Amino acid sequence: MSDDEYVFDEASGEWIPAAEAAAKAEAADTVEVRDSVGNLLQDGDQVTLIKDLTVKGAGQTLKRGTLIKSIRLTGDAQEIDCKFDGIKGLVLRAEFVRKR
Repeated sequence: MSDDEYVFDEASGEWIPAAEAAAKAEAADTVEVRDSVGNLLQDGDQVTLIKDLTVKGAGQTLKRGTLIKSIRLTGDAQEIDCKFDGIKGLVLRAEFVRKR
């Protein structure tokens, strides 16, 4: 018998080590963001647009094939934050980009 603390896991209905419960909770808090073809996106990735997008408030259209460098994940499974010349605070939907 060890000195580990055990907690009751509601999902499985079993007692599990506290460290394992913490790992499960952390995994549940992370959001997977996937591009249009299912590739997993991470902070700092480069993406290309798969269709022309009109940017609201900027009066500008981003053309298909435009390279967006150094994206940041927002915590939403479908939104990515990125920088582009002349557009401040650009947020794109992950369904319109493909990982490079």
